[in-house]
Amino acid sequence: MDELKAIVASNIIRLRTGAGMTQAELGQKLNYSDKTVSKWERAESLPDAYVLMQLSLIFGITVDELLSSQTAWKTRKEIKKEQRVVTYDTRAIILVCQAGIWTLALLVFVLFWLLDQVLWQIFPCAVPISLVTYLVLHSIWGRGRYNVYIVMALVLSLFVVVYLLLLRHNPWQIFLLALPAEVIVWLSFRIRVRDTESGSKRGRRAKRGKPAPEADEGENP
Repeated sequence: MDELKAIVASNIIRLRTGAGMTQAELGQKLNYSDKTVSKWERAESLPDAYVLMQLSLIFGITVDELLSSQTAWKTRKEIKKEQRVVTYDTRAIILVCQAGIWTLALLVFVLFWLLDQVLWQIFPCAVPISLVTYLVLHSIWGRGRYNVYIVMALVLSLFVVVYLLLLRHNPWQIFLLALPAEVIVWLSFRIRVRDTESGSKRGRRAKRGKPAPEADEGENP
């Protein structure tokens, strides 16, 4: 008990002086006299549970910290400072990257324009680059959700870019390949491994005492 009184006394002195408070000011906040606070700080008596709770609220610590030695606890402000984690808005990063790509495309367009060459094809070519960048960043921060639609848009944009680059020849026939290409992309994201699932079902049936369905004659044993 004497050791606990000494720990609490040391903690009260540290917290009170750190807050720039006198014994009288602390006693006024707790509705106690400065003599009572002095007894606590001299380890002659121990505050009751209600006072300990009030002290924890005043100094922004927990009751457990107030009852522990000073080397074993830190104030909540110190803990929050140490545990502060810098986070970034991933959507803002994606938008900045997209804006950078289109700004670079505009810069190249203006440079060629100053050389009396108007290359409007630069902007369609920036679309696949923009989609690839978005796909990579979305895979990192979006966990790949809806990537199928991004890839499908990327494939379609490549067909459009090829068509625009060969516009003088009007190669509209390349769009005949766009539909099967999109179907391939869609089906690629729909691939599932079903052997493991069927094997686990057979295992569960065996455990329940149910006979597993017989294999067809054409299946290997």
